[in-house]
Amino acid sequence: MLVIFDFDGTLIDSEILWAQATSEVFKEEEIDFDVDTYNAQYAGMTSQEIITHLEDELERGLPHDIPQRIEDKVDKKLEKVQLIEGVQTMLDELDYARCVCSNAKSDYLSDHMRSTGLWDRFRPYIYSAVEVGNKSPKPDPNVFLHAATTLKEDPSDCYVVEDSFHGVQAAMAAGMRVIGFIGGKHTYPGHGEHLMDAGAETVIHRFEDLPATLEALKIWRDQ
Repeated sequence: MLVIFDFDGTLIDSEILWAQATSEVFKEEEIDFDVDTYNAQYAGMTSQEIITHLEDELERGLPHDIPQRIEDKVDKKLEKVQLIEGVQTMLDELDYARCVCSNAKSDYLSDHMRSTGLWDRFRPYIYSAVEVGNKSPKPDPNVFLHAATTLKEDPSDCYVVEDSFHGVQAAMAAGMRVIGFIGGKHTYPGHGEHLMDAGAETVIHRFEDLPATLEALKIWRDQ
């Protein structure tokens, strides 16, 4: 059994920072794009995926430097990023193999997993969707399937903890079971229902509930 964690918004409380930075940059381009829009529609997507979607919606191109401008703003905000409450205690109690699967690049994951004390809890089982397999980000199942193959686990025996609609979709497409997580500062009314609509079997908002939830899902599967 393998437990797979998303990173931003699941292990560290950074998704709200990406939402803020993305909103700020798009407002500089006179595009109406607030934090709530990001959280409900775009959380878990790369900046380039968001730009492509908006270009189609607006029927016009956007400046090529937007992803870098977003990253520059996020870098400043991330200097004080915190772990989601309860992560370390939960990892102490978790008896199963675990890994991280993220859309973020490996250097970003390395920097922020080290700064928050997570690096040694997961290394070397840390996978960037845009650097493994076919290099397709979530909602493509690429990174989840790569993790299962690398760690020699059947996808049906993998449990994914995800905070985003697109992440849940990716895990479902990989044939995995999903627990939605809504404990980050970017959560919004209807967040849990949104994740359930994407395919999450249940939703938690505290990591202290994860070990028992995993056991319950495992028993349910085995019955």
